[in-house]
Formats: sequence, C-alpha cells, structure tokens
Amino acid sequence: MKHQILLFIFLLLSTRTVSQENKKSLNIGETVSLYSDILSQNRILNIYLPEGYTQNDTITYPVIYLLDGSMNEDFMHVCGLVQFFNLQLQMPKTIVVGIANIDRKQDFTFPTEINDLKKSYPTTGGSEKFIRFIEEELQPYVSNNYKVSNKKYIIGQSLGGLLATEILFKKPELFTHYIITSPSLWWDDQSLLQKANTYLTKIQKPVYVFVAVGEEHKIMIRDAKNLASELKKYPKTIQSNFQFFSKENHATILHNSLYHAFLLEFPYKESK
Repeated sequence: MKHQILLFIFLLLSTRTVSQENKKSLNIGETVSLYSDILSQNRILNIYLPEGYTQNDTITYPVIYLLDGSMNEDFMHVCGLVQFFNLQLQMPKTIVVGIANIDRKQDFTFPTEINDLKKSYPTTGGSEKFIRFIEEELQPYVSNNYKVSNKKYIIGQSLGGLLATEILFKKPELFTHYIITSPSLWWDDQSLLQKANTYLTKIQKPVYVFVAVGEEHKIMIRDAKNLASELKKYPKTIQSNFQFFSKENHATILHNSLYHAFLLEFPYKESK
C-alpha cells in the first residue's frame, strides 16, 4: 500500500511538471513605455502585431491609433475586430497602437472658460500638447520601429471623439481615416463644431471620416448629425459616412459602430 501511494504521488508530480513544461506565453504584440518630452511623462502603448509580422517584412502595414487604448479599455476588443476582418473579410493585416490613458479629460479636451466645466473637469485643456505628442513623438516612433504604410486610422469615442474631431479640423494630415463615435462636441458650448466650416475648407489632402452615434443624449445626437452634415459639404476632399444606431447607447455603441465602419470599407465578398 505504501508503495502504491508513493507511485501515485510520483505520477502526480510528473504530470504537473509536464503540464508546466508545455506552457508558453500567449503573445499578440508588445507593450512599450515611451517617454514624452512634450507631456513630461511616460506613456504606455499597447501594440497589436498581426500574425506572421516580422521586422524583415518587405510589405508594410496600415496602423490604427486607438484612443482609450488601455488593456482594460478598448484595446483587446478592437484587436479582435481587426483580426476577424482580416480573417473573414478583405481587411489587410493591420497594426493597432493602443494609447493607454493617464488623464483622458486632460488629454482629449481644449481649454474652456465655462465655469461649470472648469469646476467639473479641473484638469482639462491639454489637447494641444497631446496632439503634438501624437504628431512629433508617437507617430515618428511607430514609423521608425514598425513596418507601417501611409494608411493611418484614428479611433475615438466620446471625449476621444472630440479629440479626433479636433485633429481632423486642425491637423487633418495626421491621419487618412477618422472613425468618430459619439463625439462630445457639446464641450465648450459646441465651439469646435461652430468653426467647422473654417477648418474644413482648408483640408487639402483627401481623408475618410466615419461618424456614428446611438440613442444617447439629444444634444450628442444633434451634434453628431450636424458634424456629418458639415462633412458632406466638401466631397472633393472628404469622403464620409454617418450611421445612427437606434439600439445602442453611449456604453454599447463603440464595438458595433467599428464593425459597421470596417464593413463599409471591407465588404464581404463571396469567394469564387
């Protein structure tokens, strides 16, 4: 009996050892800490690299820059959508750069003199610096360290949508594709939206813009529709689509809106 017990313990330990030896890390990319002189802080980047990616590739890859790109925010499910559209539809293999947040209210908003907003959002007003970080530090870092093409997306929802709209208006050349969901254009009493015509008339290089909103606050719906209407006035430089999701709210709309944005660009085609 004693020998049987010892044999059982030996087999159990052997099994556990084999199981541990068969384990390996599951990697979909890498996490980078990039120090920003402009922001005076380290910024975490979560970077999804498509299957088979190597630095020796002769091809280059489109890049999606994802605001709210922390691991516990939108990074994982957006990477899943990208992988799905590459697997099942016509989307090319694409790199995703998720920009992890430190203080999104600061990074995604421009200054306001409205006292109620300043009281409710005391750290706001840092979007100019954050846009400079994207232009002067983030994009050069990605271009120098990864095999990227000139096709660049930005995805932003809510305050992230406000920032994406500000970039579209003020620095449109930073991205070729803008996916803007439920943008907080109510910020500063719609002051950015009121200047749409001034900014959009200056766009020289063609861009694509997808705008979406759900069954949300009536002001957010109105502002998103007004943004979409402004974009339609400039068909020579702005190709745009707008979708209203009546069954989605502010919390649920992002994933579904991205699915439809990608589906418009990469429609399903029956294989011959």
